[in-house]
Amino acid sequence: MTCLGVLFALTEDQSTRLLAGGGDERVRAVVEEVEEAWDVPRVCELDKAWDALHRCLTDGRLHYDNGEYPLSHAILGGRPLYEGEDYEVCYLDPAQVRAVAEALAPLDGAWLRRRYAELEFEDYDGERGEDDLDYTEAFLPDLREFYRTAAADGLAVVFTVDQ
Repeated sequence: MTCLGVLFALTEDQSTRLLAGGGDERVRAVVEEVEEAWDVPRVCELDKAWDALHRCLTDGRLHYDNGEYPLSHAILGGRPLYEGEDYEVCYLDPAQVRAVAEALAPLDGAWLRRRYAELEFEDYDGERGEDDLDYTEAFLPDLREFYRTAAADGLAVVFTVDQ
């Protein structure tokens, strides 16, 4: 899998401009601005682990509308703002960010390992196994902390993935 996933916490101004309309070009322009700033406290890099994490947080499938809210919104959920052949953007408002943060808070490596083992990953590009699980698990603490901080600051979040 070559897709790299990143979460960005947005300022109120960035959210307003992102949601103001203007079509795909406007969405790409605002997201590119956010990406270029790369404000480390407001970024959570998930690299290639985003795919397995999303599957574990939902029902094992890689779709926008699968699984149960709020975990279903942690990575590839919320409001799709852009879907291109090479790039995707999903948006969560501050209330959704708070709900995701609360749902992620109790999850740990043992929980992730159980989910990974019990779910079938249909059409998964990764190579399932202990190495993949270790790699995926390494990103869970940062994901929890990212959402905890964004929720505490009342921020919206976008998930981007390039393909």
